[in-house]
Amino acid sequence: MSTQKHILVVEDDTSLAEWISDYLLDHGYSITVASQGDYALAMIAEEEPDLVLLDVMLPVKNGFDVCKEARAFYPGPILFMTACVEEGDEIQGLEVGADDYLTKPIRPQVMLARIKALLRRATDDKIKQVLVFDSLVLNAAAKSVTIEQQPLDLNANEFDVFWLLALKVGTVVSRIDLIAELRGIEYDGFDRSVDIRVSRLRKKLHEAKNQPYKIKTVRGKGYLFCREDESQP
Repeated sequence: MSTQKHILVVEDDTSLAEWISDYLLDHGYSITVASQGDYALAMIAEEEPDLVLLDVMLPVKNGFDVCKEARAFYPGPILFMTACVEEGDEIQGLEVGADDYLTKPIRPQVMLARIKALLRRATDDKIKQVLVFDSLVLNAAAKSVTIEQQPLDLNANEFDVFWLLALKVGTVVSRIDLIAELRGIEYDGFDRSVDIRVSRLRKKLHEAKNQPYKIKTVRGKGYLFCREDESQP
């Protein structure tokens, strides 16, 4: 059986799709291409790629809708490509379940780094599938969280940052490390994607009943996942 990772490239610009495909083929990936949103959904379901590289602006069905619908059955990483640079577009992408995003024009080495980071994390998640903290249970395969057997409503990107913090429970995790794991890039001092995810996750944990754990901000250091009664270092 081939160990090649399969990437589905969803892009309606033929020349860009060919360039991306050639570049990734040269780096050892197996590639298929879809040029429309509706085709992409069918191919995600049928081919179960290891990663989806998804353009936002697509004919028939846009990338936001594709991502949202695919998350009902597809647990793998989804990496958005967008010409939009507005923060609202980034937030919308994260809310519908994207794991990360690339802004156009695409920089090949950055794209490759993001893809490697997402695939590495997906592989690591399969090795260690479940974390249990009292009544709190995180399941990496299902990207689900339950508290006293009741589901916590998290999207995929909120789960990912929670999983990374939970893996290092009781230890401060820096923004630099979180962004390196989540996005495969160095923190530039301006990237707010991790802060957005943590803020939404923290709010949902706070609203959950009988939740003994919380996420604390350690000023100048990062984030800490710990019991409610543990003091900040």
